[in-house]
Amino acid sequence: MLGFMRILLVCVFTLVATASFAQLSRKERKAARKEFENNQPTSLDPETNMPIPEIREPNKKKTKSNGPTYNSQKEFEQRMQARAKTNRKNEKLLMTPQYSNPLYFGHKRAPKKHSYKKMKFCKECGIRH
Repeated sequence: MLGFMRILLVCVFTLVATASFAQLSRKERKAARKEFENNQPTSLDPETNMPIPEIREPNKKKTKSNGPTYNSQKEFEQRMQARAKTNRKNEKLLMTPQYSNPLYFGHKRAPKKHSYKKMKFCKECGIRH
């Protein structure tokens, strides 16, 4: 009777242990194994590899700025001037007939008007001309 009780208790404890361990995800189980293995001293390495507590220093007080600096304002103005220059250049390009004239169909030069017998399919605009 006593032997049966021991076997029953061992089975219950193993079931409880496996049930609690089975509820962990794969990553959690792996992390638990690593923590268990790394933190326990062994005969080969009697000193534990316990993490050293970090020494925290007080945070430095942040100083409030009194607005933008002279250099940052100058850099901002330079960026805005460069952007305005590129916009003017793009507008000037859009005024060329390649973009403004619908007869160009997206070509750099207007396509020649061939007779219907000599027309070919254009890969650039997808029209026969």
